[in-house]
Amino acid sequence: MFTVEQIKAAHSKVKSGADFPAYIKEIKSLGVTHYEAYVTDGHIDYKGANGYTAKVPAKYEPLVIADIAKGEKFKAELIAHQHGKTDFLTFIKMCATFGIDRWAICMDKMTCTYYDKAGSEILVEEIPH
Repeated sequence: MFTVEQIKAAHSKVKSGADFPAYIKEIKSLGVTHYEAYVTDGHIDYKGANGYTAKVPAKYEPLVIADIAKGEKFKAELIAHQHGKTDFLTFIKMCATFGIDRWAICMDKMTCTYYDKAGSEILVEEIPH
């Protein structure tokens, strides 16, 4: 099964949102079935078969997540990020500002779903493959 070190090695290749699809392919090949990334402090729970979990600890000091999601503004900034116009930390701060609490990646469906603090879906995107 995959390790936190393998996940970190794959993630180290991601320089912008444009690199994200290749990252997803790589971690899927390691056996990751889905994961949830939390904007507040950057911790991520990677899931595999048979209830296996690898937890990546917090990466930065906690951010305050806006109580009300601003979906349209988030979508516009997300597109810019996906085109390589912002780095990851800028993207994370933007998520917090526009009320994105976390996102969940589903390898089977190849989707990325963004949620607000209340757990409501703000956006579901297909991951290019």
